[in-house]
Amino acid sequence: MDSLDALRAGRLAGARHLRLACGLTEFPPEIFGLADTLEVLDLSGNRLTSLPLDLSRLHRLRILFCSGNPFTVLPEVIGECHRLEMVGFKSCCLSTVPAVALPARLRWLILTDNAIDELPASIGRCTDLQKLMLAGNRLRTLPEAMAACTSLELLRVSANRLAALPAWLFDLPRLSWLAYAGNPFCAPVESPRLGGDVAIRIPRADLSLGERLGEGASGVIHRAEWRGNGGGRPVAVKLFKGTMTSDGLPQHEMAACLEAGDHPGLIPVLGRLEAEGEAADGLVMALIDQAFANLAEPPSLASCTRDVYTDGVTFSAGAVLRIAGGIASAAAHLHRRGILHGDLYAHNILYAGEERALLGDFGAASFFAPDDEALASALQRIEVSAFACLLEELIVRCAESGLQLQSLERLQRRCADPVPSMRPLFVDVEAELACIAALPLHFS
Repeated sequence: MDSLDALRAGRLAGARHLRLACGLTEFPPEIFGLADTLEVLDLSGNRLTSLPLDLSRLHRLRILFCSGNPFTVLPEVIGECHRLEMVGFKSCCLSTVPAVALPARLRWLILTDNAIDELPASIGRCTDLQKLMLAGNRLRTLPEAMAACTSLELLRVSANRLAALPAWLFDLPRLSWLAYAGNPFCAPVESPRLGGDVAIRIPRADLSLGERLGEGASGVIHRAEWRGNGGGRPVAVKLFKGTMTSDGLPQHEMAACLEAGDHPGLIPVLGRLEAEGEAADGLVMALIDQAFANLAEPPSLASCTRDVYTDGVTFSAGAVLRIAGGIASAAAHLHRRGILHGDLYAHNILYAGEERALLGDFGAASFFAPDDEALASALQRIEVSAFACLLEELIVRCAESGLQLQSLERLQRRCADPVPSMRPLFVDVEAELACIAALPLHFS
């Protein structure tokens, strides 16, 4: 965190990144002194309601964060900052997005948790847009002009007021990660899942919470001891925060976890915490062996939609097949149960050496009706594109070559087909991976 005093004293001269969170009500003019170097400006967590009309003087600015400020209108001046690629106005008070406020070079736009009821058609000019975060708004439709956003890979529209997903959405050639839970159009499928009780209830008194194992956007995971069934058992407990995340609402994540059922590629859910007053909702899950770790790190500001792997990491062809086979099988299982994972990424996969892979984090999960064949097929093929990204990342890090790898490359290309209807479904992917695994590793 930088300080306003340091900025005013000139001690930040030459800075490329600047972050100020000190109750600002006005944009500090001293920031313009960094115009020749500043690329990332983070003014989140202040009390700003406007930006200066000459903001474009920051001619090198690529990334602008203003989340947690009481803006009601996305400042028009943002559209004049022609190098801007990433804009974040999460949890402001936005109700209006002017047509001129969107820079043409946008790659990543975050407008989560606002009160926006309409997007301008000018968003269709953002043909480089890869990541669009709109969860927790009041959108009833998405503009037809967005069909021109052919670079779009990740879309979050959960917890809005959409009456349907637009038809053009299913023709986008690169869309891979989609979350739409909590909209009126999916209520007939979603409501029975939210109100269902498919898991046993575990009294909080039967659990003794221990160390914190991790924290995500939707909740905190603790190690715990479950003193039920006549003895103690080590488990993991996820306590949900109950607030809007970039993916959607925690209640939908919880429902998807409970509805996912048993599969060797999923973390077993043992039960749901009994509701007790104002205490946080929670799930009790199997405690995973400490040897498991995330396959990769989440995307960076630079990589945008692609995960970040440890430098020099490699996989054998056998490991690639085991990871791909396990995840394809888990995804096929979820799709049979009418669940779109929505965030099929390496950073949501736990992996331990040559052992099996586990798909986790259902924060972006959405429900669909498997018997609505046209919609179900279209949704599943979006997720197959995400699998293609994962498979590509594994293949380029494979330290071997041969028949298996060549076959994996062909499968990856089919899963990434820019014509979504040409992609296989996961049930076919799973079968093909089994055939590839039976091939000899090397040429004979």
